[in-house]
Amino acid sequence: MTDIIVYHNPECGTSRNVLGLIRNAETEPHVIEYLKTPPVRALLVQLIERAGITPRELLREKGTPYAELGLGDPSLSDDVLIDAMMAHPILINRPLVVSPLGVKLCRPSEVVLDLLPTPQQGAFAKEDGQQVVDATGARVI
Repeated sequence: MTDIIVYHNPECGTSRNVLGLIRNAETEPHVIEYLKTPPVRALLVQLIERAGITPRELLREKGTPYAELGLGDPSLSDDVLIDAMMAHPILINRPLVVSPLGVKLCRPSEVVLDLLPTPQQGAFAKEDGQQVVDATGARVI
């Protein structure tokens, strides 16, 4: 069994598509609903580093207190941004996926295909109908 972790929000279409693509590779990931069980600070910092992104790149603006908290201020330090994500987990963009092949923020959802050690087992279309994988399991986009 391949060990894959998905930091997931079931209300997010992109997150649901990522979960579907992982399962289409006949892999059942560990699903962490990060709004209910947010990562501790040290783990969040480690995930950001392993993904090769900055805390600002992990910040979610839409549907969050981003503007109210003034997080668009470019002078804010990484520590301040991480503090904000710890206080308001909705600010953590999703889905964040951890696999033996690395860690990535999977936006758009097909980015997860680069993290899957097992091939797709059939066709897959996103919730909006966009085909991502064909009937042979080959990536379309």
